[in-house]
Amino acid sequence: MKSLRKYVIAAVALLLGLVSLNVYAQQSAEKSATSTDAKQTKNANVMELTKAEFLKKVYNYETQKEWKYQGDKPCILDFYATWCVPCRMLSPHLDALAKEYKGKIYVYKINVDKERDLAAAFGASSIPLIIFVPMNGQPQANRGYLPKDDLENAINTVLLKKK
Repeated sequence: MKSLRKYVIAAVALLLGLVSLNVYAQQSAEKSATSTDAKQTKNANVMELTKAEFLKKVYNYETQKEWKYQGDKPCILDFYATWCVPCRMLSPHLDALAKEYKGKIYVYKINVDKERDLAAAFGASSIPLIIFVPMNGQPQANRGYLPKDDLENAINTVLLKKK
């Protein structure tokens, strides 16, 4: 009976240790994501949009029935979250491409945790959700991480219409 009690106590202690380790890892990831997020918004080539800014710069889905892009250059919309690992992997690619294509396209980021209404309106339940918005025509969406080469290919074919 005493040995069974020792095993139960050891199992509970191990379980508590694992839970504590998991909480610590999550907090560390959130701190890292927050500092990464702060760096992203400091990048002048990538702009984080609120719903109000989105309605003015991209598309006012509250008043317009049909899609009509409001910008003066094609754009990429990146629906992301700071805790999302694929989103964090994608972010440096978007930063680099925003710099490389500066003056030709806009790169906008929408934080799904801060802009829940906007995320819901675009079905951003699985992230990252990347939407390529050409000047004319319908936007094209991709769910999930894309390597830099694939992003660049989409910029050239969908946004800039290069063959």
